[in-house]
Amino acid sequence: MPLPSRRRTLIYLGAALALVVAVVAALTSFGESAPARQKACLSYQARRAALAAFTSAGASARVPAFSHVVVIMMENKECSQVVGSAQAAYLNRLGGQYAVLRNVYATTHPSFPNYIAFTSGSTLGATATCASCRYAQRNLVDQLEAAHVSWRVYAEDMPTPCYARTRAGDYAKRHNPFLYYLDIIHNARRCANVVPLTRLAQDLRAGALPRFAWITPNLCNDTHNCGVRSGDAFLARTVPSLLKAVGPRGAIFITWDEGTTKRSCCNGRANGGNIPTFVAGGAVRPHAAPATVYDSYSILRTIEDGWRLPHLREAGCQCTHAIGDIWRPAALASYP
Repeated sequence: MPLPSRRRTLIYLGAALALVVAVVAALTSFGESAPARQKACLSYQARRAALAAFTSAGASARVPAFSHVVVIMMENKECSQVVGSAQAAYLNRLGGQYAVLRNVYATTHPSFPNYIAFTSGSTLGATATCASCRYAQRNLVDQLEAAHVSWRVYAEDMPTPCYARTRAGDYAKRHNPFLYYLDIIHNARRCANVVPLTRLAQDLRAGALPRFAWITPNLCNDTHNCGVRSGDAFLARTVPSLLKAVGPRGAIFITWDEGTTKRSCCNGRANGGNIPTFVAGGAVRPHAAPATVYDSYSILRTIEDGWRLPHLREAGCQCTHAIGDIWRPAALASYP
């Protein structure tokens, strides 16, 4: 027997109301709870508002006097491809525990100039991959050694220390910027510090992780040739032991060299896409998810500020904001 029309109407209205409530609840939980804020990149509106609020002021920030810094450089993903993705389950759990920076912009396209920029504060004129390029300019290693900060570069699938050729299996020299600086490749002691990733386990067992470590995964594990899931599995194998090694004043920066769009910030200076960036370690405040605008030079400046190093080129621009809103108060205690 068909239901009376009034009863049918009430049933339909009830179902519609239940659906609206469910949608609103889902959106509210996504937007309000601290862990949920880690699950997605900024909306278009939030990103536009943050960019509009960007000014040249506020470049200085309180940064911990780091005991250790590790940089893990991944490849070619936009923030929305990683943050909140089911293929990056480990990384998003890590971000929920520590910090997710969802408004970071890479310097340019393609990959190679970004690596040079990150380690020298400038692209040094590079606009494309350049196997034969060599640079005499001051770089991050020069700064670290002048301040007596130990360092080592770990490159996955690199056959031998200071390997000079451009490719070996899934190892690509273009993702290892340290081997493009003349004062590294022409200095046997320095070049011996650019080693295969297999050396990392040995250093960790010996309690000999240098104060600055750079990790270049291979072409699959950096998500260049393979998907986000492969990179996430690599990080799940690699990061936990590093978290123990860096201690309460250490930081691990996991970032990408470039995105897949031309999204930009900082008055167009950085137009290499909106890249995912995670910061973990004992110095990092839990559940930090600032909307502050940063670019890749911001990471370099933050490292320099933590060790009181002079700023390399664009890292010293007033328009480069040091990352200052994710640190635990206890880690900042020694900052003047």
